[in-house]
Amino acid sequence: MKIDRMTLVILGALAFSIVLPISGQAAEVYDVITKVAVFVLFFGYGARLSGQEVLAGIRHWRLHIVILLCTFVIFPLLGAPLLLLPDGFVSEPVLIGLVFLCLVPSTVQSSINMTSLAGGNIPAAMISATTSNVLGVVLTPLLVMLMLPTSGSGFSWQIALDVFVQLLLPFILGQISRIVTAKFMARNKARLKLLDQLVIVLIVYGAFSGMFATGMWRQLGLTDLLVTLGFTLPLLALMLWFTWKFASWMKFDRKDKIAVMFCGTKKSLVTGVPIAAVMFPAATVGMIVVPLMVYHQAQILVSSMLAARLAASAPNED
Repeated sequence: MKIDRMTLVILGALAFSIVLPISGQAAEVYDVITKVAVFVLFFGYGARLSGQEVLAGIRHWRLHIVILLCTFVIFPLLGAPLLLLPDGFVSEPVLIGLVFLCLVPSTVQSSINMTSLAGGNIPAAMISATTSNVLGVVLTPLLVMLMLPTSGSGFSWQIALDVFVQLLLPFILGQISRIVTAKFMARNKARLKLLDQLVIVLIVYGAFSGMFATGMWRQLGLTDLLVTLGFTLPLLALMLWFTWKFASWMKFDRKDKIAVMFCGTKKSLVTGVPIAAVMFPAATVGMIVVPLMVYHQAQILVSSMLAARLAASAPNED
């Protein structure tokens, strides 16, 4: 039940952005640094994914399709009705953030950790979560451009080029680089994870600096916070119930149902924040990622309790 360490670090970056927000020419330089950091981040994602992991996923294709449907079909369908809310009910960046939350891919580490703790199918969770992140590099931007055309992120060749250059190109180059980098990536897995977290903190600090430096934070009212909590928490509860029932309907065994539930309900802060930084105006990114941050912490706390309970109720296989 402890607060996730990554969340604590992000909250620290948020606090620092309040005390010392970056603006003016310094913000322009910082934006360039952030873009380079995002490029490095997605290069690392590509360099770490082995061809064997991709091929292994073919064997359990029904399970992976169910998880991907939950992530990229069911979630977006649940988020779409928010676009019908009357103008002014919540601030536009928060509304965009609530929908964006439904479009990002699943987590990797958290999905695998919770599946492992609960006694689920760990290889299936590993492959599905990884596949979700890989496809998310393409599907999340496409869904954003499809569902949020009035947010300033509707389709344009410039946005498509930005997505390709900052997300897809480094990922592809990372995959190609495995010819020479595979062993290095395997040896330095822990250090590279710290680098990933550093990049996320850089992005969060820049995003919230823009929000506070421009005064946009004044648009975040009590109604925005209440709507965020009133949507994210029931959304998590609904998807936990739905994924378990859907997996049961598909006749999956207990271990597979656990993998479906934990992979199909997660949303990745690590992948979502960089995509938001590429897709949305810098001044609004801070507010847009607030719902994702709330959902991220909620999924960690609730999944920890569920995983412990499932582990305690697991049948004895001795």
